[in-house]
Amino acid sequence: MLDVQKIRKDFPILQREVNGKPLVYFDNAATSQTPQQVIDVIVDYYSNYNANIHRGVHSLSQEATDAYEQARLKIQKHFNAKQSHEIIFTSGTTHSINLVANGFSSLLKKGDEIIVSALEHHSNIVPWQMLCERTGASLKVIPMNENGELILSDYDALLNKNTKLVFVNHISNALGTINPIEYIIEKAHAVGAAVLVDGAQSCPHLKPDVQALDVDFYVCSAHKICGPTGVGMLYGKEEWLNKLPPYQGGGEMIAEVSFEKTTYAGLPHKFEAGTPNICGGIAFGAALDYMNAIGFDAIANYENELLDYGTKELLKIESVKIYGTAKEKTSVISFNVKNIHPYDIGTILDKMGIAVRTGHHCAQPIMDFYKIPGTVRASFMFYNTKEEIDTFITALKKAIMMLS
Repeated sequence: MLDVQKIRKDFPILQREVNGKPLVYFDNAATSQTPQQVIDVIVDYYSNYNANIHRGVHSLSQEATDAYEQARLKIQKHFNAKQSHEIIFTSGTTHSINLVANGFSSLLKKGDEIIVSALEHHSNIVPWQMLCERTGASLKVIPMNENGELILSDYDALLNKNTKLVFVNHISNALGTINPIEYIIEKAHAVGAAVLVDGAQSCPHLKPDVQALDVDFYVCSAHKICGPTGVGMLYGKEEWLNKLPPYQGGGEMIAEVSFEKTTYAGLPHKFEAGTPNICGGIAFGAALDYMNAIGFDAIANYENELLDYGTKELLKIESVKIYGTAKEKTSVISFNVKNIHPYDIGTILDKMGIAVRTGHHCAQPIMDFYKIPGTVRASFMFYNTKEEIDTFITALKKAIMMLS
């Protein structure tokens, strides 16, 4: 059982007011909030051992290097990667995906096929379109149904000997659908294709085991997991990371440089050119420590309670339509109110201290499927409460009355 009131005291921002009202933060799918324990790690770094890493012989550099590499080990353990050098620090999920897409530019050719799903964030669509433009490969799409679930029979039909890559999110940011990635990975591997899973939305709610999944690449961002912005992770199987060329050139990613030839460093440094977000990487590790101390089973159980309660209360409002009713989903509710634009709803809710997301959520193909301009999205984390949902429902009713 979670002690939610105790947990809430860890998050300074939850104590503030917005527009004279206590903040109700329901935009967690965009960015989670940061506990004091992680903030303290950030302050400690800049106050006591701010220095560049892997290069200096002086004490501050050694301390920073040790803390940064300890964070890599924490991430390796959390995701159960086989080797620590299979964990590449990036600036976030988008950077991670682009790194892989760029690498495959030299591995694909005309006639090859890659597959994405209809549920993807733009970050897991656009890089692959760019990859197809560069290589002549073609992009296929796994369609979705009205419930916001992928049609797996159509996925099976898309797979063939020309399929080289499959890209799918673990959880949809727009609908909360939990995709059957175990099935998707197994089927892709059966035809010799590699799989990248976008874990940006899953990592706050689940604890993926990359070896058990047998996934080739897994990516996420720290700022969705109670960590800072500007840092994330690419997990890749060692054999795949060795096949991909470096994404960027510069310091740190080299073995030797001359004007005639440069040789590259081994993993993970091959993909970590330049000075990284050192503090961000250390704080990423601290955020995982914080969430593991609470426990992901407890987090999932509690957030499912919030999802069930919020869904039930929303459906009591006759004019509300929820999009994304998959059997397996996480604590995201995307909805519209009949004859009212989602932006207008979100604006009035903000005046009452409630932060929700409105728009297409960087998932425009999903909105096109439903023939809507966007939705209001309320997304919950383990520090939210049923009382906050009650406040949200009361405010939503008031907004509907004002706009009708």
